[in-house]
Amino acid sequence: MTTHPRAATDIPAFPAPRSPVCPFDPSPGMRALSDRGPVTRVRSWGDSTPWAVTGHAEQRALLADPRLSVDFSNPGFPSPVDPRHHRGGGSTDLSFVGMDDPEHARLRRMVSGAFTLKRVEALRPAVQRMTDTFIDRMLAGPKPADLVQALALPLPSLVISDLLGVPYEDHAFFQRNSGTLVSAVATGEERHAAHTALAEYLDDLVGQKTAEPADDLLSTLGRQVRAGELTRREAATMGVLLLLGGHETTANMISLGTLLLLHHPDQLAAVRDAEDPQVVVGAVEELLRYLSIVHLGRRRTALEDIEIAGQTIAAGEGVILLGELANRDPQVFEDPDRLDITRNARRHQAFGAGAHHCVGQPLARLELQVVYPTLLRRVPTLRPAVPLEDTRFKYDTVIYGLHELPVTW
Repeated sequence: MTTHPRAATDIPAFPAPRSPVCPFDPSPGMRALSDRGPVTRVRSWGDSTPWAVTGHAEQRALLADPRLSVDFSNPGFPSPVDPRHHRGGGSTDLSFVGMDDPEHARLRRMVSGAFTLKRVEALRPAVQRMTDTFIDRMLAGPKPADLVQALALPLPSLVISDLLGVPYEDHAFFQRNSGTLVSAVATGEERHAAHTALAEYLDDLVGQKTAEPADDLLSTLGRQVRAGELTRREAATMGVLLLLGGHETTANMISLGTLLLLHHPDQLAAVRDAEDPQVVVGAVEELLRYLSIVHLGRRRTALEDIEIAGQTIAAGEGVILLGELANRDPQVFEDPDRLDITRNARRHQAFGAGAHHCVGQPLARLELQVVYPTLLRRVPTLRPAVPLEDTRFKYDTVIYGLHELPVTW
């Protein structure tokens, strides 16, 4: 059955603001979309009317469907950013994340080996040492402390820096430019300048690693450049993607998840006191399900007509897959608005699905499995230093989280 856009006044706007009263939940406007069905129209950037997919089953099907394209430059791609700022001429090219197969698969294979479960698990002792070091510094410093700057941001930044072979002393530079790239209020020119700065920085590093390889991922890419399997620009933009994705998302999950647990003391105690590591593993999956840090959905363009849930997504139309609503789908998760670290939440959509699922998810899981119990056990009296209503949430970025989290103990 083919449907046509209703009058613009009858089509809900996307994105919709979150409610400061319920900052851990999807926005009320987005939640109302589920009442319209698992696939419905929204009015978005430039008065376009892409399809919003809210149902868990429908998202899983579409994320595995090769008829949906991730190529930002496709006409109809739902994006707040001018397509000219996505790719070409030193633009904000984010490597294989914006490519379809087979090119996507070719480039992704070159880095995926670094994120296998076995290789990531071997990093656990190092991540544990880093976590303890940052907590030591926080405890030795003044109170209250900002957990974002003391732990949530530096830990994943250091982990991904070591993995890539990026000097951690440059973290202020790449954190500043990464912040611009994920800002919802930065101009296209500002994003372009930030991406150019990061790409040039990574290009220089790839050049150094190509000449003098070390035991890190950029050196692996450098060897592929030397073998003619990869261009230097491809290697640099892959480095930008991995550097950005390796710290921005995990940093926000650390701070947001900690604050959520502090407001659910029974759940916090279960994580803190768990003797079985699988309790912590399950808690991390539930936090990933419950919290929504991707603000603008996973966006695609239909290459062909697609029939789904009684609707026809026509070729050339945009599609926005809202993982935060799939993660609250009552058809999949019983009582989905309740935080319950004992539930089996592994079917969540925090990392996407299909060919474009997050390549770094094993590393993100490992860091969260280490940081939450370590922080809660080492600082058992940890508590927020400001009321929830005074906490600075990231309403102005495309990756949700906290600008700062004042804590005391």
